[in-house]
Amino acid sequence: MAPMKVIFDTDPGVDDAMALALLARSADVELLGVCTVFGNGTLDTTTRNALYLAELLSLRCGVHRGAAAPLDGGPVHPPVEVHGRNALGDVPLPPHPARAESGIAASDCLVQALRRHPGEVSVLAVGPLTNLALALRAAPDVAALAREVVVMGGAFGHHGHTGNVTPHAEANIYADPQAADEVFAAAWPVSIVGLDVTHQVVMDGAYLRALREHGGGLGRFLWDISRVYQAFHHDTGVPDGFYVHDSTAVARLLVPGLFGTLRAPVLVDREGATRGRTRLAGPGEGTGRPVQTVCREVDAAALLDFYNRRMRAGEGESS
Repeated sequence: MAPMKVIFDTDPGVDDAMALALLARSADVELLGVCTVFGNGTLDTTTRNALYLAELLSLRCGVHRGAAAPLDGGPVHPPVEVHGRNALGDVPLPPHPARAESGIAASDCLVQALRRHPGEVSVLAVGPLTNLALALRAAPDVAALAREVVVMGGAFGHHGHTGNVTPHAEANIYADPQAADEVFAAAWPVSIVGLDVTHQVVMDGAYLRALREHGGGLGRFLWDISRVYQAFHHDTGVPDGFYVHDSTAVARLLVPGLFGTLRAPVLVDREGATRGRTRLAGPGEGTGRPVQTVCREVDAAALLDFYNRRMRAGEGESS
């Protein structure tokens, strides 16, 4: 079977780096491009991090600079307390990336790839959805060309999981709710991997130490960059380890059978006290909107085993 063609839209970010490592260690994935967006850092920071990770992971695809701010032009406030000042846990990084940017804007990369491979490309978006919205605005026809779009973002209140930046909103959606609403309203098949499932998956201290000890150089790197990230989670109610956000979205793409889902039109509150809230359309709402897929259950143990096996496979073990 041919590898799955994937574009990774990302704002690296500790959890983004862990997700990109999982993609890089997956022989069933052909990465067509890494697109950057503001979020866990400024666009300059996230693009620098993506270039560094592309070199570290020996990726063959290009890195494409994307949106520096939300569609409404509002301010960007990187969560340095979560990911560190350099958004990769403040580990030392080379002053200048060994790789150069592609010179193709992220939204153009998305449009070109979808048109070049109709029905074959999966878009995996784990940051604010601004690049995807810009691609739709420039070329609305590409929605019909996507194999699927998997989004890490949102929270629907299942199992008591609501927002993580406000009582209502998850960070990626809150960063650009207008873009998210436009993406969920488009006629492409979207799977939403929100806090409802990512908060069910925790990499604890023992798991992370095993990853460091048995995952080779990459495992040690992931341990190093996640020290700030784990400390933040400890201070905010996770006594041992951290939630697995972006890698859970990768798992949804590669092993969808691990998830229980529901289907409904999805709306995003664009302003006011509930800005960034994702919700299922109620009676009389969502007219004309496509039905999208929302994840609400996950086999956390199987997901963690999947991640572990893929990381060890890169060190000579079978996946």
